[in-house]
Amino acid sequence: MLSAMGEIRKNRRLLNIVVEIMKLEGKAKFTAEEIAEENRRIRRLRFMVDFWLQTIMQADLSHDEAFRVVERVKIYACSLFPGKEDTFELIYRPRFARVIEERYGKVGSKNT
Repeated sequence: MLSAMGEIRKNRRLLNIVVEIMKLEGKAKFTAEEIAEENRRIRRLRFMVDFWLQTIMQADLSHDEAFRVVERVKIYACSLFPGKEDTFELIYRPRFARVIEERYGKVGSKNT
């Protein structure tokens, strides 16, 4: 079994090969390094979103604090991916809304 670093090196080699083939075919717009950096930022954002979703579900946060967390995560996401506010709203905001509703109930109900 390969170590984690061995897997990463193997995947980078495969990515480099795919990028080179795409360059030869005139289809590649990004280098392997740019793709790897994009993937790194995606992993960081996923970690941050998952961490805060779990925190909202388990920690003793108020309803308002939970909403402030969502806004801070959005700011972080936009720092990683400038100009992608709409993408955050489409992908992550509904996830946070479901968790907040599950944890605190619907806004305006007796549970809030």
